[in-house]
Amino acid sequence: MKVLKLPLAFLILLSAVWGLYAQNTAGDWYGKGRGFMVEENWYSAAEAFLECLRLNPAHAEGTFALSECYYQLGEFDQALSWVRKARSLARSSMAVANMEASILIALGRLDAAQTLIREILAKEPYNREALFASAELDIGRGRVSEALLRLRDANRRYPDDRRILLSLALVAGSLGDRENAHLYIEEALRRHEGDYRVYYYAAYLDAQDGNVDSGITNAENCLFYRPGFAPARSLLASLRYRAGQWEEAARLADESIAADRNDAGAWYLKGLAYSRMGRFSDAISILSTGADIDQEDEFIRSSLEDLIINNTTLEDAGRSRRASWHFERAGDYRSRNLAEEALFEYRRGLRLNPYAKDRRDYAELLRLGGYPARYLEELRFLQNLGLSDRSIDDAVEAYTSILAGTLHQRWNVDPVMAAKRHWKLAIFSVSGQSSFSHADAGAAASAYIRELLSHHRNLECINLEFRQPSFSAAYRLAREAGADYFLIVSVRESDRDISIQGDLHVGRTGSAAASFSVFRTGSDRLRGAGRGIVSRIDSVLPFRAELLSRRQAQGLIDKGKADGVKEGDVFDIVRKGTVRTNNEGSGIVYSPQDVTGTFTVTSLGEEVSQGALVRKGFFDRIEAGDEIIPQPGENSSAGNTPPGVENPELEALLRTLR
Repeated sequence: MKVLKLPLAFLILLSAVWGLYAQNTAGDWYGKGRGFMVEENWYSAAEAFLECLRLNPAHAEGTFALSECYYQLGEFDQALSWVRKARSLARSSMAVANMEASILIALGRLDAAQTLIREILAKEPYNREALFASAELDIGRGRVSEALLRLRDANRRYPDDRRILLSLALVAGSLGDRENAHLYIEEALRRHEGDYRVYYYAAYLDAQDGNVDSGITNAENCLFYRPGFAPARSLLASLRYRAGQWEEAARLADESIAADRNDAGAWYLKGLAYSRMGRFSDAISILSTGADIDQEDEFIRSSLEDLIINNTTLEDAGRSRRASWHFERAGDYRSRNLAEEALFEYRRGLRLNPYAKDRRDYAELLRLGGYPARYLEELRFLQNLGLSDRSIDDAVEAYTSILAGTLHQRWNVDPVMAAKRHWKLAIFSVSGQSSFSHADAGAAASAYIRELLSHHRNLECINLEFRQPSFSAAYRLAREAGADYFLIVSVRESDRDISIQGDLHVGRTGSAAASFSVFRTGSDRLRGAGRGIVSRIDSVLPFRAELLSRRQAQGLIDKGKADGVKEGDVFDIVRKGTVRTNNEGSGIVYSPQDVTGTFTVTSLGEEVSQGALVRKGFFDRIEAGDEIIPQPGENSSAGNTPPGVENPELEALLRTLR
């Protein structure tokens, strides 16, 4: 067999030609990728750039473009990896450096981003991208007003820049400056007529302002200039839903589902629309599909479960299936000693399926938490359901004996019947407030918060419609229902973060009582933020109890260890019917003349406490039914929002402007 020998010069020439061919092919793939980027088809663009780099790993433009694709897809870690490779290939490129700064901001690495931005501005003081990134950095740090000043300065230098004009409109709108937000968006529409993106953000701002008709018009204009633009179609569906056009909202959701069957947001909106049309069984089926597609979407799951709870019989098979999901999570939390999380999951599961045998595990968790009376109560409930066995019967007998000498038995008081919730709270979401990701997010979050508060021992949530057309409507409804306070809930969210704003108002006057915002990220963020709001409410509302009974110089009140009462605590006893809420702010007021004495805790039970009574003045005016109030200065509250509150919705919107 002869071996073909080629001259060395020919081999070198062949290698060069092949390298040139590969380079040209890489360039072709790069061109295809840029075309996909124009169409905002980020998956196809990424595929093209990966092929480009497979053929030519040193292709700087392709490396940079690939980092932007991952940025647009929200894969910020991967985007950072590729943009740093691009910087090694194009060290002098300010565009690449600015891209890295934006990615660092998205990752929350704000100090590193600030260092890089300063380096860029030191070389090019008026670099447009760096000025914009500086504003992004301010927003990431909660300094929205400073971001507005930076953007205004950039606008003076670049008055025609679409992104700066839109950013000014969005930032001004987030600060409540509707007039200037409108002026900036009008300027953007005038300078960039026919740009679908400008119409999209105009529709978003209209949605935020409650200008539903104008928002629909702008969303339709966006789709006219860019048919099939998914974000605009979703926004239009949300606006149709808010306008009460349920069938049209469902039709638009169907269009989104036809384009992408795994669009969980479209299933969610369609389910809401069917629910509002009264087609509950269809809504449950639709939301079930959405929940199966995205099991981590708490809005879908919460809305679905609320529908099931309110519109199906206790024997419905769907209840058991959905409850099992919560019981499995509860078991996982128990195995990791996360008792509070496990309690929530058990309670939610038992609301769906009260007959579940998992109630026994819930009871055991209460026992381990130091609440034997509640443990016994749950076991007796299982007996009443006919779900007991030998071990449950033995435990009931044992704990009945153990608790025989407890306070409530010595005072002949049923703690369950005697327990009184001393505050009445109404929870609302004003319809003018929208969300970037989930329609009716405020109402869904309100339902979640009310669910969490249903186990609060001193607060009763009044069962009123969450969705209200305006603040005045919410105030009127709360006042007529006798609410001490009412809470207005609003939501800002991105695909990874959520911020829930709670504005607490006095039921009698409508005046502001407190305001707080809770930010959470990652999984279970709706629950985490909801629990944060509940915690803030709890810190704002003063402790109140009632004197249930008295025997000479001893008294019994309806709050105990479970309510945070401790031995040695001293309270004022205030004549019943004389305590009222402040006209504005949180707290209560009463006249010193209505203080009839003091109550000092001497013995603790789970749900009741015994204490020593000391009268005030010569006459003994202490009576059963009088209120037990912390002495002045012992119940300070701090519910106001600190400066620098995160706004994930604004940050996400600004990222989409690239």
